[in-house]
Amino acid sequence: MLKWPFLTGQFYLSVVKRKIKYYRLLWLKHDLPAGLSVFFVALPLCLGIALASGAPIYSGILSGIIGGLVVSLISGSSLSVSGPAAGLTTLVSASIISLGDYKIFLLAVMVAGLFQLLLGLLKLGSIANYFPSSVIKGMLAAIGIILVSKQIPLAIGYDQPDFWTSGFLRLFSDENFLGNFKNFNLHIRRGAILITIISLATLILLQRPWAKKLRVVPAPLLVVILGIVVNYLLTHLNSDFSLKPNQLVNIPSNIFADISFPDFSKLFSNTEIWKDGLIIGLLATLETLLCVEAVDKLDKHNRITPVNRELIAQGIGNMTCGLLGAIPMTAVVVRGAANADAGGRTKFSAFTHGVFLLLAVVLIPFFLRMIPYASLAGILLITGYNLTKPKLFRNMWGLGWKQFFPFILTIIVILATDLLIGVTIGLLISIYFIVLNNFRVEYKVTKTKQHQTEVHLIRLNSNVTFLNKVNLRKTLDSIAPYSVLTIDGSDCNFIDYDILEIISEFETKAHDRHIEVHLQGIEKVNVSALH
Repeated sequence: MLKWPFLTGQFYLSVVKRKIKYYRLLWLKHDLPAGLSVFFVALPLCLGIALASGAPIYSGILSGIIGGLVVSLISGSSLSVSGPAAGLTTLVSASIISLGDYKIFLLAVMVAGLFQLLLGLLKLGSIANYFPSSVIKGMLAAIGIILVSKQIPLAIGYDQPDFWTSGFLRLFSDENFLGNFKNFNLHIRRGAILITIISLATLILLQRPWAKKLRVVPAPLLVVILGIVVNYLLTHLNSDFSLKPNQLVNIPSNIFADISFPDFSKLFSNTEIWKDGLIIGLLATLETLLCVEAVDKLDKHNRITPVNRELIAQGIGNMTCGLLGAIPMTAVVVRGAANADAGGRTKFSAFTHGVFLLLAVVLIPFFLRMIPYASLAGILLITGYNLTKPKLFRNMWGLGWKQFFPFILTIIVILATDLLIGVTIGLLISIYFIVLNNFRVEYKVTKTKQHQTEVHLIRLNSNVTFLNKVNLRKTLDSIAPYSVLTIDGSDCNFIDYDILEIISEFETKAHDRHIEVHLQGIEKVNVSALH
């Protein structure tokens, strides 16, 4: 008996070989150079975000490695790249301080990952759609402001704690401003200021359209290289501007020997662990969903990321981060955009960037220890500025008071209290505007005169709920005696019982005010029990 070729093992083997050859060529031509490009962007960001978070500097690189090697393989996205995110720095920093121990904080990271995993398994990936954009933008703008404020001490090389309270504000604390300024001047490093200025100038210039041809090397990597070169020259010239050892990245020669692991014995000892974990998980989820939506728009092949699978990948990734001593991660727009720009085709470009990060900490830790904090501060100053540009405030103002007020209030409350309270109040204000708007749109009132008699028509729209009770009652009470009133609900899909009760009660009493009432498409209810 003859066998069809497609039923033989040899045929399947040839198909597998062709696929391997195809993906190998695809990786060599597109994903390998794209992964290298993303690595150059991610390396300084991993270090800088760990620094801004108040976490061990190696934890940022570990987060990037896990994002590349673990999340990329589980995720259904072809272009998004995961790693530590600037949007989480404020929350992570506050959580580490409040929990008092980095090992306990890692438990909160694992809780955040578990929360994301459950969201994905329960297919709740659409959760971001239920947060008003004004509140999300306000939250990110507040994070940007906090991020900028935290980088200023590093940018000027300030070597004392509490820069804003005991350093900067003390300049204006009494009449001896000149003396205060001289004392302040003793605690800053001009070399750090020089490197920061060079870093900012480089980043700003490379963002200009005319500088597109100069972007052979990713801007963050170029900033790091320039910082290393400038400090090397200052040191070998024996200049007073040279940086102190504690103003350079301090990363151990073998980061795997110094990794902190979570203290599982404290998991149920502090409710703050669970509270912080849920907040980190929620914020990381919002950032990730917003990122994959943005990166999908950059995909030339119009591929759409399955959001529930992405949350499962992020959840597993963040649980791994907590287990191995890394700070939490999200999908990151900057890295995803760099991947798309560099011609990445498949998820193996993100995986490749993770491999390069791993090789960097294993093979060239000495290079990482030469990076000035001022260079990383310059990168994060631009990152924070991009989150809270003046253009954003102008755009939100142009959208009207109902968008601007929740936006600006969210910022103010986050800066004055914390992120959870700020977002909650922003949500409540947005809900208030929704309810207020709902009062006005669910029915329409018209008034005419026929032979000296006022004729009123109240036409109910598609869905009239109890939220309209107050305004509807006021409208009915304003009907003058000896009038004719028609209430038309024939176009309604739903009329709340509370609304039917108000209309029925008004009709029952209308004859006392000599008002003639006609109901169309409205079912009367028994209101005798109310009397």
